[in-house]
Amino acid sequence: MAGGKGKKKKWSKGKNRDKVDNKVLFGKDQWERFNSEVPKMKLITVSTVVEKIKINAGLCRRALNEMCDNGEIRAVCVTRAQRIYTRNISEEDEEE
Repeated sequence: MAGGKGKKKKWSKGKNRDKVDNKVLFGKDQWERFNSEVPKMKLITVSTVVEKIKINAGLCRRALNEMCDNGEIRAVCVTRAQRIYTRNISEEDEEE
């Protein structure tokens, strides 16, 4: 007799992630921050720069390529999935 109509099961909304609002173009302050902080980082990946400076990953990839071409950072491993860079240590610093 206890099988009567109980409360109807409600569907859960699922787990919602926080929507990140990363910039798709550099602002003046972000560009200055990118140029000052990134060359000093020991391990430079797209994801670390995106988290630190809050820019889009596509923008970050282009900026890192440009920085690598200019010789400010050095590519360690560049595959289609992951790009790893490191700071460019000059010859004089290695001898010390």
